[in-house]
Amino acid sequence: MSGRVDGKVALITGAARGQGRTHAVRLAKEGADIIAIDICGQAEETAGASMPSTPADLAATAEFVKQHGRRVVTVQVDIRDGDALERAVDGAVKELGGLDIVVANAGIGNGSRTADERSRQNGKPPPRIDLNRSGVWKTLKAAVPQLLATGKGSIVLTSPLNGLAARSDTGLYSASKPGMVRMMRSFAIELAPHSIRCNSIHPADPGAPIFADDEAESTSRPDLGDPDSADLEAITQSVNRMLVGWNCVPAISDAVVFLASNESAYVTGIPLNVDVSGLLI
Repeated sequence: MSGRVDGKVALITGAARGQGRTHAVRLAKEGADIIAIDICGQAEETAGASMPSTPADLAATAEFVKQHGRRVVTVQVDIRDGDALERAVDGAVKELGGLDIVVANAGIGNGSRTADERSRQNGKPPPRIDLNRSGVWKTLKAAVPQLLATGKGSIVLTSPLNGLAARSDTGLYSASKPGMVRMMRSFAIELAPHSIRCNSIHPADPGAPIFADDEAESTSRPDLGDPDSADLEAITQSVNRMLVGWNCVPAISDAVVFLASNESAYVTGIPLNVDVSGLLI
């Protein structure tokens, strides 16, 4: 029985672990070859905000993909470097023979920093805005020519609920996300005549490894002396109307597969919540 994206090639950014890895493996299970992109390191001035991915993480993703009998190309590149990203995408697409699906998943959190905190950027955008917004833009600009060459395709942008309704306690992270929906809709309109669709998904806190380090736990629960991931999950569960915790990554991948497959052939320009909470209802 053929998979839902059988014979297609999918590019996923932030693929070394967490949501990105799960999306890559799930798409491979459904029949896609994978281009797995990740920085595999710490973005500057984000130390302490989250635990960085590693080359070993990206290699592990590749092994999981291969277990499903699919080809995989891994690339270590910073998506903020547009020239390097274009070279990486062009080379990977040449090796695999085309591009059909783009999942712009890479991003970094806020580390509890607020908008009034100063940083030494020498006129450059803060890393969160540069990566979460400009990095996505550069990912699409690198990938769209390849989708046009294919003659059709599907783009999926990942942005948490902050992309629809900014929270006051997440500072620059919230500032970096709302533009994703506008970007998605602009690409959806521009690319529709070329049979290329563009949508976004907005998940709840997924419980990915990026949240599992001590820094994230202590800044999220300063009231506890030595909080662990269970304490963070308790916070998430308290705001989810469906009364579940945060291990919803497989459900997010379900949404990615749907938007990447022909099942959503007439779906473009929509923000799709996978939030179990109904926070925007």
